[in-house]
Amino acid sequence: MTGAGVPLERSSGTPASFRDLWAEIAPIGRDPASGGYLRYAFTEPELALRDWFRAQAARRDMTVTDDGNGNLFAWSGDPWPPDTVLTGSHFDSVPHGGGYDGPLGIVSAFLAVDRLPRDAAAKVGVVAFAEEEGGRFGVPCLGSRLFTGVIAPDRAAELRDAAGVGFAEALGARPAGARPDLLGRVAAVVELHIEQGRNLDVPVGVASAIWPHGRWRFDFTGDADHAGTTRMADRRDPMLTFAYTVLATNKEARLSGAHATMARVTVHPNATNAIPSLVRGWLDARAADAATLDALVEAVTKRAVDRAGRDGTGVRVEPESVSPEVAFDARLAERLAGALGGVPILPTGAGHDAGVLSGHVPTAMLFVRNPTGVSHSPAEHATDADCAAGVDALAFVLGTLT
Repeated sequence: MTGAGVPLERSSGTPASFRDLWAEIAPIGRDPASGGYLRYAFTEPELALRDWFRAQAARRDMTVTDDGNGNLFAWSGDPWPPDTVLTGSHFDSVPHGGGYDGPLGIVSAFLAVDRLPRDAAAKVGVVAFAEEEGGRFGVPCLGSRLFTGVIAPDRAAELRDAAGVGFAEALGARPAGARPDLLGRVAAVVELHIEQGRNLDVPVGVASAIWPHGRWRFDFTGDADHAGTTRMADRRDPMLTFAYTVLATNKEARLSGAHATMARVTVHPNATNAIPSLVRGWLDARAADAATLDALVEAVTKRAVDRAGRDGTGVRVEPESVSPEVAFDARLAERLAGALGGVPILPTGAGHDAGVLSGHVPTAMLFVRNPTGVSHSPAEHATDADCAAGVDALAFVLGTLT
């Protein structure tokens, strides 16, 4: 018995073995000023991590394939065998995010496969999904959405980053879109991820569900004018409507027991001495159930429209990505939690590629304790001991599924 207290084939899941592999990627994409990571999809740091993925596969005599959507897969045996079990996560980060969100699942996947018997390892594919955070092209879980057919390849190809670069250009080709030929060979998906809250007081837990969540773009429009000469009574300033909506978002979320954030904003013309003509803000909203989420977004929208009427401005709301509630395979979650010694089963408000896959194949998630409870921030952290316990648990789970 090692690490999380489960029987394993080999005993390589130690804090030292995790720390050695983790040290290889820890400097990549780290901003020295903030201590956070800038690993946007298909930019230099994320491409370096993809090269690291290929090098890890080569070190293990694994074959690397892709699905035409930017997702990478590493195989110990023949690619895409029947009853494949996929495990892994993503490399990309939010702006100045933490290092564990995503890469922990990929590092742990390689270490877990190292511990499997040869015949079991041959049934496992290690995956690195593309653009999970949506930090560059705006749609989260883009790689897994394309792979499963949740988003059309034409729509994905037209997505553009802040510099105007299209997803197809960054990928180097038009995305392939749905791959039922590959998805049909998958028997189960297991994603290991750092827990992104303060809900886990033991090293490892199992996910039960992902809250319904989404992103909505609010376009507030008005009249550009001179900040020094335009009388206050004559202004049609969309920044006022935006500011009111930010406060209303906070209030409505607290009243409904949900989570809502409006933290991303762009302004045109974005000059200190000019009243803006356009303020564009993005609402991130999440709730324990779809009815609460719908009511929250409706309430925020109504408050914004009412205020726009008083300010003489306009507002238009566009949903950019909306994900329904994900209930992971309950029997699989209970089976894994029991096999791991009765670890906690808990929901999360964070979205994941596993949530996208869960609509198509049996899917489970393992969480590794985050002692700070902070994520999407440089303060995100997990101890080497807990990460090694996560490797133990993942190896055991993969062994039970292959």
